[in-house]
Amino acid sequence: MLLLIDAGNTRIKWALAEDGAAPGVWIASGAVAHADLNHLPASWAQHGVKRALVSNVAGSKLRDQLQLMIPTTAISWFASTAQLAGMRNAYRNPSQLGCDRFAAALGARALAPRQALIVATCGTATTIDAVSADGVFLGGMILPGLGLMATSLARNTAQLPEVAPGATLPAGFADNTADAILSGCLSAQAGAIERACALHGATACIVSGGAAQYIGPVLRLPIDHRIVDNIVLIGLHSTVTSSPLQDSPC
Repeated sequence: MLLLIDAGNTRIKWALAEDGAAPGVWIASGAVAHADLNHLPASWAQHGVKRALVSNVAGSKLRDQLQLMIPTTAISWFASTAQLAGMRNAYRNPSQLGCDRFAAALGARALAPRQALIVATCGTATTIDAVSADGVFLGGMILPGLGLMATSLARNTAQLPEVAPGATLPAGFADNTADAILSGCLSAQAGAIERACALHGATACIVSGGAAQYIGPVLRLPIDHRIVDNIVLIGLHSTVTSSPLQDSPC
């Protein structure tokens, strides 16, 4: 049994896959906040996990915690490299590319092979990366995530309310401050993704992450664009198998 872990700044996402299963085909998966991580080892242990592949961008403290939690498992720590699974990393210093961004790009390419791709991962930060049709990771953009944008605006501007992402957004221009904040933040996120698609000449766009459910539906793109859950985990899984993947439309 293979354990896949995507350790991000806010949550830890995980999935369990049987040996030989296609990427995205898992017998169990989930996500927890960092504070709840200790509840997971018992669940993993009952499935007979033999090895783990981990993408960790949350620092050395969490890495040490994960290592202690699954000591009997052979752990591989995923890292960005110059080339992997048929994709070449054209980052100026390939090892400095966030391993979650590299994994997400691998997952997107496996879902949409031979296409000029934009993959947007919308979490604490929003990362928007470009992959060429012939499999070159070209680089990307990083901006504050949807929640961080709204919170920062509320905290640093007098008399503006803090708005939780996910509030109902009215059509057209907002007629109250809370909706105006949400509309502005959503428009900034969607606009960055749309600009990246135009700049790249993208033929497909994949959107993932906790805020994807809010950002994906407001995108106005003339190309195939899909919301795909757990694109980093799919990318990790794709490095150990080349079978077709599962995806879902926006």
